[in-house]
Amino acid sequence: MKICSVYLSPRKDEMYLYVDKRDQLSKVPEALLEMFGSPKHVMDIPLTAKRELARVDTEKVLADLDEKGYFLQMPPAKDDYMLDLHKDRPETGVR
Repeated sequence: MKICSVYLSPRKDEMYLYVDKRDQLSKVPEALLEMFGSPKHVMDIPLTAKRELARVDTEKVLADLDEKGYFLQMPPAKDDYMLDLHKDRPETGVR
């Protein structure tokens, strides 16, 4: 079991950084922290391979924590139809 600290990015909606609570952000590369922005601590959670997380594979999180010292959870992909909502409609000129 690992105690994991989870941080939210202020720059990108739904982007999270998972780190071992003992190490905090010490193993996260500077370039990633610059892109991520000033991390906002969200919670600490105990992680085991049997624990389910909402949008990521717990075993992948644990493996990345062991190998790299962090896990970056990217925002979910936007559905193509949602992207089309922001395009101008030529027939009406309405957004």
